[in-house]
Amino acid sequence: MPVLLYLHVFLSFLRVVCSFCPSQCTCTDHNSSDGTKSRSVLCDDPDMSDIPTNIPMDTVKLRVEKTAVRRIPAEAFYYLVDLRYLWVTYNAVALVEPRSFYNLKELHELRLDGNQLSSFPWEALCETPRLRTLDLHNNRLSGVPAEAAPLLVNITYLDLSSNKLSSLSPDLVDIWPPFSGVIRSSHASQKVVLGLQDNPWVCDCRISKLIELSKMTETSVVLLDQLLLCSGPENLAGVLFSRVELDRCHKPTVMTSATKITSPLGSNVLLRCDATGLPTPSLIWTRSNGSTVNSTVVQESPGEGVRWSVISLNGVQYRDAGDYRCKAKNLAGTVEASITLTVAGDTDAPASGGGSAQKSGVEKERQADAVPVTPIATQHTTTSTLTTTLSPPPTKKQPPSLDGQQGSPAKMHRGNLNGMPPQDENSKGNSTRLALQKPSIKNIQVVEENTDSVVLVWKVDVVPGNVPLTVVYSPYEGKVKQTVTTEVGKGKLALEGLKANTMYMACLIVKGGQSRRDQCVSFSTAKEVAEDGTGPTLMIISSFACVLALPMIALLVYKILSLFCKRRRRARENDLSRETYVKFETLSLKPRTATNQATELWRHRQGQESERMLLCSRSSIDSQGTCKSGGCKMEFFC
Repeated sequence: MPVLLYLHVFLSFLRVVCSFCPSQCTCTDHNSSDGTKSRSVLCDDPDMSDIPTNIPMDTVKLRVEKTAVRRIPAEAFYYLVDLRYLWVTYNAVALVEPRSFYNLKELHELRLDGNQLSSFPWEALCETPRLRTLDLHNNRLSGVPAEAAPLLVNITYLDLSSNKLSSLSPDLVDIWPPFSGVIRSSHASQKVVLGLQDNPWVCDCRISKLIELSKMTETSVVLLDQLLLCSGPENLAGVLFSRVELDRCHKPTVMTSATKITSPLGSNVLLRCDATGLPTPSLIWTRSNGSTVNSTVVQESPGEGVRWSVISLNGVQYRDAGDYRCKAKNLAGTVEASITLTVAGDTDAPASGGGSAQKSGVEKERQADAVPVTPIATQHTTTSTLTTTLSPPPTKKQPPSLDGQQGSPAKMHRGNLNGMPPQDENSKGNSTRLALQKPSIKNIQVVEENTDSVVLVWKVDVVPGNVPLTVVYSPYEGKVKQTVTTEVGKGKLALEGLKANTMYMACLIVKGGQSRRDQCVSFSTAKEVAEDGTGPTLMIISSFACVLALPMIALLVYKILSLFCKRRRRARENDLSRETYVKFETLSLKPRTATNQATELWRHRQGQESERMLLCSRSSIDSQGTCKSGGCKMEFFC
């Protein structure tokens, strides 16, 4: 009995709690036709700033309208397991937490229109598997990410109108059924209603499918407003979607010249990457750690939708080994491909007592320049590694070469660098300074470009003797490198035997030094002029045309001038022959009668034509003579 009593009390308390209505809200009970009861809650207090936490648990419809709520916290409605309609409209909501709709498994309709949302937690839709209506119009949304596409497959009404959408993600357009055309079999006969009007759409290939959708008459998608307008670019601003023709975007595709390249130490390597896509993609080279490549990069777009890029690595070192990533990007997406560069060469020091293979002369020279020179420590380095250019002190004997030969390449190279036997202690400082002073090449320019040759010039600050200089050059797409040896002090070199209209790169490498980016220059040979018979023929035709045209031009000018002078002469003659006669009328007094009015006392008397045509000058002798001969009176009325 006590247990049943406690249970009855608990159920009574739970019923009271469930029927409790917040003070700022209005609760209404509804009876459905099947006998079930439902509850709707309306919260519209303008002073409300937070979502109520004591809403009855049996609420089916909740409306929070025209309040001061600015945020929907996480798990704000987790206890409303029967909630089907949630309207939080025309408030000041600017933030929706990702877990705001937690445990709303029965939610069918979510309306958040008329708020200040600049972003929406699309991942929160995972908590609402039965959601069919999503209203987000009249907010500040600027985009819909591609990750939202799988979460919108069950949505049959989506209103994104009156936001700030200018484009749609290409991945969203490819995945989302309204655009991809793939409708789930469970909703095959159900149409999807979209509201996309009143947004600043930029009409480019990213929304080409949306434009095509607006032109369709028989489709499973219904637009709330068919009159969608372009806001950009400038030439399409204000144009209806139905009048715009756009090409579809195509994601870039990348192809590299090779996936793995092995190159010897000190050689020159060219890495090429080709990309296609619409719009034409841009290409960026990066290393595996994300850093940009500091080597020479050349890009060119030979046509619409195609671009290639070549990176030139001159005198590769061990630090240049690794992955080089070519990233292609356009409006439709981003893809990348990588090339792995391996630098071949033995980095282990030879074992004492001999027996290990000698390195090549090129590798020895590279390492001699790569390791920094120190005054004392380098004295104890093995001769075969050539990590120093200092002569050993005269008090110590020259260590023998590891292979036991007196004329080893290392020893010969050391003798060539010094140019003399080891000096005494007094001249040691001078030789050290000369060895440390390496030529600094700068201002490399191409001063003359022909079809098969160019002339390179450069400047050098310090020239310690006749230091050899190697010029390595090759076409961008060529794998064969050519070298020319000269001296640094000459400052000028002619490269001959080149191909016409071809892009080349040349790098200047001082003997014993490393290749640097600032010591390379790119150039292009001149186009080869075709020597055919068109040149003389064109000259003959041009001369003949000039012979015919010049007389015709002179005749035309003469006619124009003659016509102008004739018109001027005729106008002058007309002015001189014009006479200024005035027509006079003679007035005479009518006989006075009783019927005459005061204004009818005078009458007009028409005289002879010679009498009426008189000069308008009382002192004119001609006029007086004419008048006397005609018998008229000497009276003139002007």
